[in-house]
Amino acid sequence: MQAQEANDCLGPVQRARACFKYWLPPLVWMALIFSASADRASFSRTSRLIGPVVRWLFPHWTEEQVDLTVLVVRKLAHFVEYAVLGGLLYRAFWRTCQSGSRLPERRWAAYALALVALYAVTDEWHQAFVPGRHSSLFDVLVDVSGGAAGLMAYRGWVHWKWPRCGSAAAGSEGRLQLDPPAGA
Repeated sequence: MQAQEANDCLGPVQRARACFKYWLPPLVWMALIFSASADRASFSRTSRLIGPVVRWLFPHWTEEQVDLTVLVVRKLAHFVEYAVLGGLLYRAFWRTCQSGSRLPERRWAAYALALVALYAVTDEWHQAFVPGRHSSLFDVLVDVSGGAAGLMAYRGWVHWKWPRCGSAAAGSEGRLQLDPPAGA
């Protein structure tokens, strides 16, 4: 409750500053994802970059193997970009929606993952209208999986950075009754 009371005591300027500080990074990241989705030549552009590197590293590979590697690298990029988004959203919810816990609560993870899924679906829907692009349910699954991995990675980082956040320090409800660290 201490953190919620502290948030309640913030004036409108401090509250707006906190929202700006924690919500601007995920919004900027979402804009970057959107701009990459709007690029009608993204597959040919990344293939021109990744393909020669793969051919140089593995000169004996067939063209099919090179194409498969390019596809895997592109899907990994999807995974990573949404992992970053998931972590940023989780952090934004945690830092601006405190409820007395030093640990990010599971509900913030659920909200962040829901936003990642919604954004992945709308991103694929948007791609359906971009010439030369297509939408894919598989990409949505890769994106949401990446978002979930980002959430888990952020939570793991919090536990590593503040080891007292483990279950031994938690109260009877499994939540710490400490204020969150100032620089997180």
